[in-house]
Amino acid sequence: MARSGDGYGVGVDESYSALPWLYLTFLSIWLLSACSWTVYTYKTHHSQWNNLQWTLASVPLIKALQLMLSFLFWYSCFNFQACSLWMSFGVYVTGVLFQTAAFVSFLLISHGYCIMCERLSLNERRSTAALACVFYLTLVGYKACVPYFSVLLLLNYFISFYIIFHHISQNLLVLREQLSIIEHEDIQAMHDAVYKKYTMFKKFQGAMQIVATAETVIYMNIDDSSENYWLRLLLREWAQFCIFVYIGWIFRSRDLAPNFSVMPTTKCKGETLVPPIYSIEMDAATFKEFSSHEWHIGVPTSTSYDESSRDEVLAIIQHPRAQRLRKLDAFSHRADCFVVSDLNTNSSPCPT
Repeated sequence: MARSGDGYGVGVDESYSALPWLYLTFLSIWLLSACSWTVYTYKTHHSQWNNLQWTLASVPLIKALQLMLSFLFWYSCFNFQACSLWMSFGVYVTGVLFQTAAFVSFLLISHGYCIMCERLSLNERRSTAALACVFYLTLVGYKACVPYFSVLLLLNYFISFYIIFHHISQNLLVLREQLSIIEHEDIQAMHDAVYKKYTMFKKFQGAMQIVATAETVIYMNIDDSSENYWLRLLLREWAQFCIFVYIGWIFRSRDLAPNFSVMPTTKCKGETLVPPIYSIEMDAATFKEFSSHEWHIGVPTSTSYDESSRDEVLAIIQHPRAQRLRKLDAFSHRADCFVVSDLNTNSSPCPT
């Protein structure tokens, strides 16, 4: 590419002359997308998956930084005959960070983060962090042309995509089971919400298949000639941009189906139940003597809290883990009941 030892008086191959403007064009596109996504995420901070959106926002921001450094590097090479070593190192580091951040976001979505649960379990967080670190180090070694790191990177890609597709399949299976229960019991109040999640995961599964194919094509391409480098760069950048725009469109904040935000705090092992949507009503006197493992969350139906509302009707909502409450010990059961007692000071649903 260049012929010089000190960075000055550099002779650059003219086949790279289109690179500065190509990088500038994609910098403008990614920067506009990153700013739009960040502003949109900030305005929709009330959304249930705001944390996921902020994670996705980091990907285009890192990509815009990489493209800015790439533009400055090639522009200085052609116009000032000085190719900065530090700037090329910045391009190298931000490129690795971009790919790592992209795969972390893919892993989070495949786990169902902010879709199937509010946060990941401890084991899921640890495994995601470990995979991200290994992926980052493997990319560093591969781009530094360290021997055998191409094999390690291939193995890392295989493991990462296997985990992503495995978790997507698990979530789709759970959602299909919930849809079958909803249809069997004719619960239309939850059908649209669960079906929306199912279609989102199906679209994401298709996007991941495209990503896997694109990554395979990129790393199988052994043509290192400089004549067509700008064309390969153009195709790669457009592919990356289209993929992330599609994924961002799937998981954007918008008016979703009713009850879409009904989900457990964390995913747990064992039987996954449909979120609670049943309720019964009783007066305060009846609720005072009420004791049940499955129905014990008391919510006042009136929004006022004056003296005249002491005898208001209470809505009893089914516990989301009713099937497993029987397995809890006495201490855990009394802790659940204590919370309910705090919410309804006129009654005490705990058994003596």
